[in-house]
Amino acid sequence: MTFAQVSKTEHSVWIRGVFIDEDNKPIPFASIALYQATGSVLVTGVVSDDAGKFELQTKPGHYYLKVTALSYQDKTIPDIHIVNQDLQIGTSVLKSSAKKLEEVVVKGEKSQMELSLDKRIFNVGKDLANAGGTASDILKNIPSVAVDGDGNVSLRGSNSVRILIDGKPSGLVSLKGGAGLQQLQGSMVERVEVITNPSARYEAEGMGGIINIVLKKERKEGFNGSFDVITGNPANFGAAANVNYRRKNLNFFINYTASYRNTPGRSSLYQEVYSNDTTFAYSQSSTYKLKGQNNNARAGIDYFFNPKSILTASYTWRLSKGKRFSDIQYLDYLPNTKTLQTITNRTQDETETEPNSEYVISYKKTFAREGHELTADVRYLDNWEKSDQYFAQQTILPNGAPSGIPSTLQRAINDETEKQFLVQVDYVRPFKKDGKLEGGLRSSTRNMTNDYTVIQQNSDGSWFQLPNLTNNFLYEEKINALYGIVGNKIRKFSYQLGLRAEWTGVTTTLKQTNDVNPRSYANLFPSIHATYDLPSQHALQISYSRRVRRPQYNDLSPFMTFSDNRNFFSGNPDLNPEFTDAFEIGHIKYVEKGSISSSIYYRYTTGKIIRIRRVNDQGFSTTRPENLATEDSYGAEFAGSYALYKWWKLDGSVNFFRATTNGGNLDVSYQSDTYSWFTRMTSRFTIWRNTDFQMRGNYEAPQKTPQGTRQAIATLDLSVSKDILKNNGTLVLNVLDVFNSRRYRSITEGANFYTESSSQGRLRQINLTFNYRLHQAKKKLKEPGEGEF
Repeated sequence: MTFAQVSKTEHSVWIRGVFIDEDNKPIPFASIALYQATGSVLVTGVVSDDAGKFELQTKPGHYYLKVTALSYQDKTIPDIHIVNQDLQIGTSVLKSSAKKLEEVVVKGEKSQMELSLDKRIFNVGKDLANAGGTASDILKNIPSVAVDGDGNVSLRGSNSVRILIDGKPSGLVSLKGGAGLQQLQGSMVERVEVITNPSARYEAEGMGGIINIVLKKERKEGFNGSFDVITGNPANFGAAANVNYRRKNLNFFINYTASYRNTPGRSSLYQEVYSNDTTFAYSQSSTYKLKGQNNNARAGIDYFFNPKSILTASYTWRLSKGKRFSDIQYLDYLPNTKTLQTITNRTQDETETEPNSEYVISYKKTFAREGHELTADVRYLDNWEKSDQYFAQQTILPNGAPSGIPSTLQRAINDETEKQFLVQVDYVRPFKKDGKLEGGLRSSTRNMTNDYTVIQQNSDGSWFQLPNLTNNFLYEEKINALYGIVGNKIRKFSYQLGLRAEWTGVTTTLKQTNDVNPRSYANLFPSIHATYDLPSQHALQISYSRRVRRPQYNDLSPFMTFSDNRNFFSGNPDLNPEFTDAFEIGHIKYVEKGSISSSIYYRYTTGKIIRIRRVNDQGFSTTRPENLATEDSYGAEFAGSYALYKWWKLDGSVNFFRATTNGGNLDVSYQSDTYSWFTRMTSRFTIWRNTDFQMRGNYEAPQKTPQGTRQAIATLDLSVSKDILKNNGTLVLNVLDVFNSRRYRSITEGANFYTESSSQGRLRQINLTFNYRLHQAKKKLKEPGEGEF
């Protein structure tokens, strides 16, 4: 929603309208300026909302409108004559700038962060630190989002977040969760949308909200595209192409990326185990390298029956091949002393192959009235992963002599598959002046398998299966959903009421032992959003939604990781869903050279899913997800951007929160009450012609957990970019984690153990990226704030 800068008087009137592109899609964040017809004096201005709509307020008189938007030709609407009644100028079309651009001056650019009351949009290409990275690296730079050393994603401190690609589920995040985004090159990503309190339109999955990663795709006339070449240290080599060709009613598009990375990492652990007044201690250190080749290709065709009817068919193919080499050393000490007893060395050699395919057909029909549309989407995912691992282990005495403990050679073979079929239909119909009815249905089926075997070599060279570590796990899921939404606007007050119904059936089976665990449930998920327009470009919104986190495949699979034979991680077949009621009050304020948003939020969760660590008397640990009773979480978040000068722009966010977790249903000691905060600040300078310099700092304060503490993290990234080749090319040099400080440290305690751990999944990374734009020359910018409202 946008607001005029002129205060309302009894003689003032409203001018309203909407802007769309040649594909009948709304144009958000276009700048609309109102000038006096005589003298061309600027009167007021606004920015269009997500639906391309605008409204501004002025007194009767003679005017003209001037409209500017990135990637579109400027438009002037002349001869606006205002008397004593509101004026509706209707729908106006902005034409795309398809011709090759030399160095030109434009009125403004899309901000790195665009603020809307229901979501925030991050144009990731504006962040220089993203050059050469992966989609996982991009999320590390998004306010409110955190990514741990294993690639797990959390939003506002909640690790229950739904990750979508182009608004739909993706095989990238099915088998590996957020860690799968490490296989998606960042150059394919156009923007990231963060929705902290989704409406009934979206899946109910995701307690903390939704992160939608939107990939690049053009529909401009003619042939155009962009190309990237990447090199880095540690080894990071890649190439990417994003091209399209459109002629009349046909548009062809293709994205392709290829990359090779050799990523080093390290971790350490110290643990004490208490038994019968005796303390047993050991320390553990490990180093590893992950070599990976990733290929991603996405191609498709758009067919325009007419400007209001589009059919799209696309195919995505991914192939990832990786080798992981790790070395773990365990140092065991005598009870209650620091005297070294034995040294154990364990190595891992893993080969992993992941071919994935995704087929999509979608259709969109827009009708005569603006906002009246029908969309349908059918997609099929076919994913597969094969892992073959060898583990060798040897124990010696501190002086290097044999310990008498036999050496072992083990092998773990793991085949995982996923097949998912999804159908979704959405319909939107406006009524009266500002009313809107929405409805839709969604049906998905997903079948996943995990065939897991662990064998060990005998002294004579033969192999035998290790007990309780071989089985075939099947996961079958069916979810059907219906939703309806009604919304309207009464003067300055807008509301949206929604209700979503979902029916879920999940069955897990362990074939060898014939353990079958079926479960089914039906749930209603209401949502309420209300907005009130305040004077002077302010707006206030109150929202509520009910969310769910269903245990997924990895949460339920009972198989334990085997790379570390003292610390095992697995799922929990008896895990139940967790439910959250989320409340939020949001505020947004636009100023001449920037904007600021703030929100206060509260979440009440039942059946909170948290990983619990248990250690036996021998010092072997198991960690798996468990349902705790409740969690109360509330906090305040502030985010904004501001252009201090034409050469200096700031973007930042800060989040303060408190979370109280009660796990008394499992153990009276599983309690925590934590106050914490995290912040990000990006400072971008234009240091000389066509050259930018950027600094970004991140800080996450310590947090208490039901079993201990997660310690603070502080990092700094530096980047510099320069436009070359008549602004058709850009060179970007960045240094990520300048001080090698992105280490995830924690302290975990139980009745019989104390554990300190530290891990660093990626060391300092230096990347050099060259980007070349074909018929998409980068535009030179005027002073930030000029022509912006």
